[in-house]
Amino acid sequence: MGIFNGAQQAIATKINKTSTLSNWNDWKWQLKNSISTVEQFETLTGISFSTSEKEKLRKTTEKFPLSITPYYASLISKENYEHDPVFKQSFANIQELNVLDTDLADPLSEDSDSPEEGITHRYPDRVLFHVSNVCAMYCRHCTRKRKVGDIDFVPSKEQLQKGIDYIKRTPQVRDVLLSGGDPFMLPDSKIDWLLAQLTAIPHVEVVRIGTRMPVVLPYRITDDLVKILKKYQPLWINTHFNHPREITTSAKEALTKLADGGFPLGNQSVLLANVNDCPRIIKNLVHKLVQNRVRPYYLYQCDLSEGLSHFRTPIGKGIEIMESLIGHTSGFARPTYVIDAPGGGGKIPVMPNYIISWSTHKVVLRNYEGVITTYKEPNHYENIFCDRDCENCTLDLKLEGSEEIEALGIERLLADSNDSISLIPENNERYNRREE
Repeated sequence: MGIFNGAQQAIATKINKTSTLSNWNDWKWQLKNSISTVEQFETLTGISFSTSEKEKLRKTTEKFPLSITPYYASLISKENYEHDPVFKQSFANIQELNVLDTDLADPLSEDSDSPEEGITHRYPDRVLFHVSNVCAMYCRHCTRKRKVGDIDFVPSKEQLQKGIDYIKRTPQVRDVLLSGGDPFMLPDSKIDWLLAQLTAIPHVEVVRIGTRMPVVLPYRITDDLVKILKKYQPLWINTHFNHPREITTSAKEALTKLADGGFPLGNQSVLLANVNDCPRIIKNLVHKLVQNRVRPYYLYQCDLSEGLSHFRTPIGKGIEIMESLIGHTSGFARPTYVIDAPGGGGKIPVMPNYIISWSTHKVVLRNYEGVITTYKEPNHYENIFCDRDCENCTLDLKLEGSEEIEALGIERLLADSNDSISLIPENNERYNRREE
């Protein structure tokens, strides 16, 4: 897999003068030789820092550990490293120590929504299963900076079994997302065992894996790993490319192995200031992704995790980027721009507004070119009053495995079967006065 270019040869030789292409392509060799100190980074890349810079960087890495694979480090442009998107995502920045009052250790309240060790259960029918706190590389924009890098926590089978048991006794869970850290940091045998346990649960319909290995350590996608994964279909795999520079020959080979293995592939990017906050960059990225059979899934607004303020863009920048994609490229090449709501509210889609106005019989819309048009509503639409009496409904509801779920939120207000007229925030002062 891959090629042995000049930058890789230089780094490999500095690690070990006898290093060969087979060493470089060995994912375990890459992990063994991961860059974890500023001094090691200087030696291997030839990039140097002043004494005062190194002292500040040392304080940063004490709080947020450093770990970069030799492979990913080889992608850094030494001549322009300060503006290099690979450098910015992988190497410590003293701005990470700027923790704002609005920054949160657990911005998505994953720990609060954890009914069992390793499990985050936020949405009704799916759970997030944290199966490792360790990654091949510690991304500087990680939303779980509070956890990732804690090498003292790599769950044992006994600890993972607690999460498996929770899923077994929670029949509404049909979708399990394995996350971390990176699930592919687990050995093949443990991945095999874990997937066997999960897919044996009758109500689990699909398992997903979130991994950045194709980006930072593509050699981890071995033939043996793919052979194991193929036993547990349907299995969906989401990866995390943020910039076109990351889609290298080696990355393409890893993606080819996964796509040829029959796994639907998706990509979740994070919008990062001075990394990819440019319509041209994102469009180039999504085009390269679909060329490699990876569908752009989400474009995330950067979370409110501690030390990430220098990475955050205004939401307006994300809207601008989506405006440059909608209508300007294929629909399947367009991700959904989302804000993962602080406090555990879940993903909220955000997009440009295409409805200009609305009357009883017409909707006024605009397209991506600015053309304004109208859509005529039907004159005669017989409203079906839904009282949730599915047994006597005239629609064909003989849908195997489809069960009625209680309506929540706005869906509940829209439901004919519910007489609620408002959603009242907790501790609303006016309603508290009424009760008094």
